[in-house]
Amino acid sequence: MTLDTAAAPEPRRRRAGGRRGHADRAGHHAIDQTPWRLPENTDPPIEPLTPEGVQAIHDGAMRILKEIGIVFLNPEAREILARAGCKVVDETVFMDESFVTEMVAKAPAEFTITPRNPERTLRVGGRTILFGNVSSPPNAWDMERGKRPGDFETYREFIKLTQYFNCIHFAGGYPVEPIDIHASIRHLDCLYEKLTLTDKVCHAYSLGPERVEDVMEMVRIAGGLSHEDFDATPRMYTNINSVSPLKHDFPMLDGAMRLARRGQPTIVTPFTLAGAMSPVTMAGAVTLSIAEALSAIALIQVINPGCPAGIGTFTSNVDMKSGAPAFGTPEYMRATQMTGQMARFYGLPLRSSGVCAANVPDGQAMWETSQSLWAAVQSGSNIVYHAAGWLEGGLIASPEKFVMDCEVLQQIQRYFEPQLWATGPEDIAVETIAEVGPGGHFFGCAHTQARYTEAFYQPFLSDWRNFEAWQLDGAVWTAERAHGVAKRILAEFEPPPMDEAIREELAAFVARRKEEGGAPTDF
Repeated sequence: MTLDTAAAPEPRRRRAGGRRGHADRAGHHAIDQTPWRLPENTDPPIEPLTPEGVQAIHDGAMRILKEIGIVFLNPEAREILARAGCKVVDETVFMDESFVTEMVAKAPAEFTITPRNPERTLRVGGRTILFGNVSSPPNAWDMERGKRPGDFETYREFIKLTQYFNCIHFAGGYPVEPIDIHASIRHLDCLYEKLTLTDKVCHAYSLGPERVEDVMEMVRIAGGLSHEDFDATPRMYTNINSVSPLKHDFPMLDGAMRLARRGQPTIVTPFTLAGAMSPVTMAGAVTLSIAEALSAIALIQVINPGCPAGIGTFTSNVDMKSGAPAFGTPEYMRATQMTGQMARFYGLPLRSSGVCAANVPDGQAMWETSQSLWAAVQSGSNIVYHAAGWLEGGLIASPEKFVMDCEVLQQIQRYFEPQLWATGPEDIAVETIAEVGPGGHFFGCAHTQARYTEAFYQPFLSDWRNFEAWQLDGAVWTAERAHGVAKRILAEFEPPPMDEAIREELAAFVARRKEEGGAPTDF
């Protein structure tokens, strides 16, 4: 089967690999999925750096901050850092090691984020690993409609998938940009849908003060909170990216500072592509990203000591033939593991991503994404962005890819379950082995009969039949099956409950802000 960007015919409704069973607590039937939980990463992290290597990267980052400096394009940020004792020359801020380490040490190693549904509260840090939806592609692709610019209805479809899957823990940025809504009011419509179609933790883009302030107010209203209650504990978060190399822009810093004043978390994620935006060596790329991240985290702690913050890694490499970004590469995996070591060195939660460079949900898409996701596991990541639905280096969101990735995420979560390596007498099962004896089989014995329904992971998408059975049933390839699963989920989707008075207050806020013009734009 060839996947291309032309519209594909309606896939045949065939067996999707998993067994259709009873509905879960929310009444879902499209697939059997694992229950909502916050997975604990039970494996020790892979640490390619020696202690001397960790120190070398730290020393390099401190030299960058002291001798080269970081450009802060936000004048208020520069003023705050100057008052805190940093040297400021024009737009460049220089930080001493003692200042950076003192400020970064104030950030908590763990924190919680509580959305409008407290049962969806997230614990960020420690061994917990959380997965989020694809965020920010300008385009969408699926087997029926092909590649196209993002629109509001497609945005809503992805938000429904985000809510439906229990292995997706938070609703990150827009899963696809709805460019059919004017940029001045886009955030209002998008957050209204996100807050009514999901009850999971939400994200705010740091793209100007109006957007950040509007999102904080909408999250407050959706949670039925007073201003004091909102400020008392994290309720949402933002992610900011540096402009590598060596620069933080105005709006991202503005958003981070606004959230810091109200105790809301910021993840600082430099986007360093080795060979283009950072040194070609992975150690050099990681060192630059650490310097850029720590400089912004230090600013946050000056503003509000103890405010939750995290360090993000988006260090990969480019194709040196074309200059295009590459993801899920061996270099990406090692850079993620190295950054995990540095995050633990500083006592900060770590964010990484589930990413690929493939253009359609094919084999390349899955091996690159799987390598990215397992790098997140190996690095001890706490927050995994873009864990489901990402294609073309972040330029495409795909529902088929979203479903396929969720199959992988469920398997990763299953991999963490301690029962898989339990060694009690019933697990060693010597008596059962004696009962079956030489040449027998274990299908019918009491030990198997008591455990077989829960003994192994049951996929909802994989097809484990032999070739002949698969062929007789229509020879449906994985992406086609995923397409059918996505359509069934969307057809039966029901939004989580919300108090009608809160919904009306939220809608009234959106209407008022639209009348006021929303957020200013450059066009």
